[in-house]
This record gives sequence, C-alpha cells and structure tokens, in this order.
Amino acid sequence: MKNEYRGTRIPQSWYNLRADLSEPLPPPLGADGHLLAAKEWEPLFPPSLVEQEYTCERSVPIPEEVLERLSAWRPTPLRRAKRFEEALGTKARIYYKDESVSPAGSHKATTAVAQAYYNKIAGVKRLVTETGAGQWGSALSLACGFFGLQCLVYMVRNSYEKKPLRRILMETWGGRCLPSPTDGTEAGRQALKRDPNTPGSLGIAIAEAVERVVSDGSGESRYALGSVLNHVLLHQSLIGLEAMEQIREGGEREPDTLIGCVGGGSNFAGLTFPFLNPGRGVGRPRVLAVEPTGCPTLTRGPFVYDHGDSAGLTPLLPMHSLGRLFIPNPIHAGGLRYHGMAPLVSHVLRQGMGEAWAVPQSESFKAALLFARTEGIVPAPETGHALAGVVREALSTEGKGRVILFTLSGHGLLDLQGYADYMGGRLEDVPIKEEELLKSVQGVSTFEDALGRAAKAVQPYLPLLP
Repeated sequence: MKNEYRGTRIPQSWYNLRADLSEPLPPPLGADGHLLAAKEWEPLFPPSLVEQEYTCERSVPIPEEVLERLSAWRPTPLRRAKRFEEALGTKARIYYKDESVSPAGSHKATTAVAQAYYNKIAGVKRLVTETGAGQWGSALSLACGFFGLQCLVYMVRNSYEKKPLRRILMETWGGRCLPSPTDGTEAGRQALKRDPNTPGSLGIAIAEAVERVVSDGSGESRYALGSVLNHVLLHQSLIGLEAMEQIREGGEREPDTLIGCVGGGSNFAGLTFPFLNPGRGVGRPRVLAVEPTGCPTLTRGPFVYDHGDSAGLTPLLPMHSLGRLFIPNPIHAGGLRYHGMAPLVSHVLRQGMGEAWAVPQSESFKAALLFARTEGIVPAPETGHALAGVVREALSTEGKGRVILFTLSGHGLLDLQGYADYMGGRLEDVPIKEEELLKSVQGVSTFEDALGRAAKAVQPYLPLLP
C-alpha cells in the first residue's frame, strides 16, 4: 500500500453500532430514576438529533447539505507512519487516520457541521456549548458560521488561560468564548464558591451551557455537545467507515489493533465502532482506548448512573464516571479532562469488545514529540495519548508484524505550550490518590440502584444487572 490514500467519496450514511449490540444499551434516566422519554431532551436538542440519540437503525442517511460541507476536507487521508516505525525499530505497520486536516484542526468539525445543520432547519438561532482544550469550541464556531447561527462557548478556565489562540480562533469564526466557571450562571457561582481558584472542568462548563439554554426564555437557543452522546458518536462513524474503504482499496489487510485517545469517547468510537460491526463477517480487531492517568475514567472509575455535568442538570447516563464534582488535574490534554465516558463506549468495554489503558502525560508527550520529528505533524496533546498506546503496542511481542491503526484526532499547533513545558523539563505527572477518587464518587447512583428505582419502566434491561 502506498504511504497515503485519500479516496474520493464520503460514505452516504452513518453507521450505528446500537443496531448490532448483543445486549442493549441501558437507557438514560431522569434524576428521580424514571425512564427518560425522548421528548424530555427537546429543550436541549432539536427533534432530529433526539431521534438519532434513540434510534437503533443500523444505517442513518446523511443530508446532502451536510455532505456538501464535509466534502471540503473529507474523506480525510489515511497515512502510513513509516519513519515513525523506523524510529521505533518495530516490524508493526502503523497507519493513522489524519483528522487534523479539517479547517478546525480536529475530528470535532464532523459532528459540528451535522449538529449546526439540524439546528438550523429546526429554526434555532443560537448554539451554546462547552469546550475543554478548545477543539470542540473552535469546530462549533466554524460550523455555526457556515449556517448563520450564533455560538456561545464556555471554555474550561485552565485551557482558556493557557491556550489563548484557541479562543482567538473561535472569535475569528464569530463565536463568543467565556472562561468557565463564570459568575453569570448559578452553576458557575456554586463552583466558584466551592473553590474561587478552581481550574474549572468540563462538568462545570457543561452545567453552565445547559443552564444558559434552559433559562433562555426566547426558545431560540439549543445546546450542542461535542462528545459522549449517541448522536455525536454516530456522526463520527465516518472516520472508521472511510478508513475501512481506504485500507481495502489500498491493498492492506484488516488492522489487528485499533487505538484512540478517550476523553468523552467520540474519536475513539468514530474509528472503532464500524470495525466492530459483526455483520462484516471478519474477525474483530483488538480495540484500545487510551486515557490520561490524570483523569482515569475508564480504568479507575466505576460504572454508574451519573450526570454529565457538575450541577446535575443533565439526565443520568449509564457510564464509567469519576463523579460529577471531580476536578481533574490541569493536564495539557484539556479535551480528556472529563469525569464521565460515553455510555456506548462504556458499554462496549463492559461487553469485552475493547480494553482501556491509562498513560501519564509525560509518556504521551514523549511519543508525540517522536511522531512530530519523524512524520512532521505536531499532534494535539490528546492524540499524544493514543500515540503512547501505539508505541506500547508496537514494541510489545504482540505488536510485531501487526497492522496498527490509530486516530490522529487533531493537530497541536495551537497547543505548543505543552511541548515547551515537556522539552523544558517543566511537565509534571501528578498521580490521583485512591482516597480522592473514592471521595469524588460518593453519592453517585450505582448502576444497580438507579435501575432498581426504575424497575418497572426498564424491565427489558434488568438482565444487564451483574
């Protein structure tokens, strides 16, 4: 196979893994434990996205206007990292899906375009969201500009202060960016009351965005989320669908191992879920989700029913979680600093279809720096975690001669301070103590308890109980 393959055609439909699960995904619940009806999402999302959130259809057609916008950069290239392989001295063949080529520099633009489109045709005037490192806020600002929508972004304060160019990029595309927590929402005020010097968290920023939408009396605002929920993972399935076609047309065999970094789970799911489709009639690849030790949601967080935000405004979601009030250490990979994990990703790993690793940020920057110096692309700090997983896998006994495919989920050209800190010896790995994690999950509804409170409504899901 040549070192780069792009392809010429975007898939015409998204792939939905829910259609092929051997056990159904547990449902979202209301705060009191009732089975959440689809209409209860509609104050936050337009009906079309709510429908995608609940659908179990295997194939969901992509609107022509969305395909037209995405065609500016999709299909994204599939590349072989031969110089990276040589530097590692591995016999593994390493490929990456390069999502950094989008105008916003990451995979986030794919779902941003789809969400902006569906909100536009529903008559929405303004989208409100949160962002960690700024990739999602940038992508949504771009997409809102495409469709003439206003965009308001609550950016986690730690990233807002350390990554000013991300804020400027949002503003360049017409978005408005605020450092979270703010004193303009009750959720923000409560967070500042708990800790006036808080670095912020995605949970707090989500709470502020949701509160802003719910309190908007005009009805012209809706919320947009860049990860976690089913409809977001659905949109990102283009990553894996394109990769399968590119590998096939390029003459390479099926990947043995798929690797992605995980914060909320969207780029990981986008790459891996199409390959997990049992209807393909081929063996299932090894699937690795790599997260930071500074926010070890999958590797150390229990599987519970928890809110997606710090204020408890969102529904209860079945997911691995460190607790909605958990404040991760201020690592450079701001997009991975989220207390929860996508329910579908959590479910897939619980079903034994994948596994999770946690790596320290020093290891991730070491791998990212080697990739930059061999392949020429500076990866985002988030992608550095996937690269650390690639290095471990490629150098292992199992990695010899294997085909490894990972998502380069975004570039790090606006995140160079992290590289400066690493090269200057100023980067610290701050481990999380067990007592901190135990404290953060106190009061969270266990999976069993939450389902028990909704036993009659969720009778079909009771077999999922351990």
